[in-house]
Amino acid sequence: MGSDAVLGVIGGSGLYDIDGLENTRWVKVDTPFGDPSDELLTGELGGQRLVFLPRHGRGHRIPPSDLNFRANIHALKQLGVTEILSVSAVGSLKANLPPGTFVVIDQFIDRTFAREKSFFGAGLVAHVGLGHPVCGRLGDLIEAALVELDVPHQRRGTYMVMEGPQFSTIAESTLYRTWGCDVIGMTNMPEAKLAREAEMCYATVAMVTDYDCWHEDHDHVSVDAVIRVVIANAGRARALVTALAPRIAGRDGACAQGCHNALDAAIMTAPSHRDPAMLEKLDLIVKRVLG
Repeated sequence: MGSDAVLGVIGGSGLYDIDGLENTRWVKVDTPFGDPSDELLTGELGGQRLVFLPRHGRGHRIPPSDLNFRANIHALKQLGVTEILSVSAVGSLKANLPPGTFVVIDQFIDRTFAREKSFFGAGLVAHVGLGHPVCGRLGDLIEAALVELDVPHQRRGTYMVMEGPQFSTIAESTLYRTWGCDVIGMTNMPEAKLAREAEMCYATVAMVTDYDCWHEDHDHVSVDAVIRVVIANAGRARALVTALAPRIAGRDGACAQGCHNALDAAIMTAPSHRDPAMLEKLDLIVKRVLG
């Protein structure tokens, strides 16, 4: 199945200008959940199929709370994506994670409240496991690529996902530090939950741009300094995609961590009570388990 692996990348527009990306075209995708953030860019990198999704739309038009997460994940699934690399800018909640550090996330705390978080609902109920919300196998491949590139990184970390669009108060930032969180951002939930429901491998690379407001030097950081870090991080992220792509093709069969079989025991609604309209709407998501 290795040749069937398709790498999806969710992130900013700076990720798409990758040397060697060939046969590119922008594709408009219609989903049962509405429009994704933008058209999706498809292409090949060294023979590996790639699909890029601008999370906020080209030009950064859509704020975090207005993102159509369900449409975004569904659109990637429609284009055959099997593994997702989600890249996002974050603030650091740890002194040992300075700007420029990449964190390969393994846990989330979801404090969002204004977002649709599941494909399922009345008429077709499902509960997927989320104890390990990201794919450890994909995380290992990402770590290997970061080591190869000599990018400063931390292999594990907890990402606090806040609603936004405002940043934290100092009291909130201090609280999240006591919870053991490593970074804070606004975008990766419910992405991870929906990717699990869609039976796709998912991993987050959080790129630190600044210290959150808890840090005593926070008020002394200039906008220019943050922009320099953002530009440098974008260059490293492009290099990461290039280094990760050939590693993706090595998978043989379904993910051994169970990502591609997440719905095996998840659907709760008895066959006689399943809503035909929901079954039709979720056909792409559930057809492996329901036929």
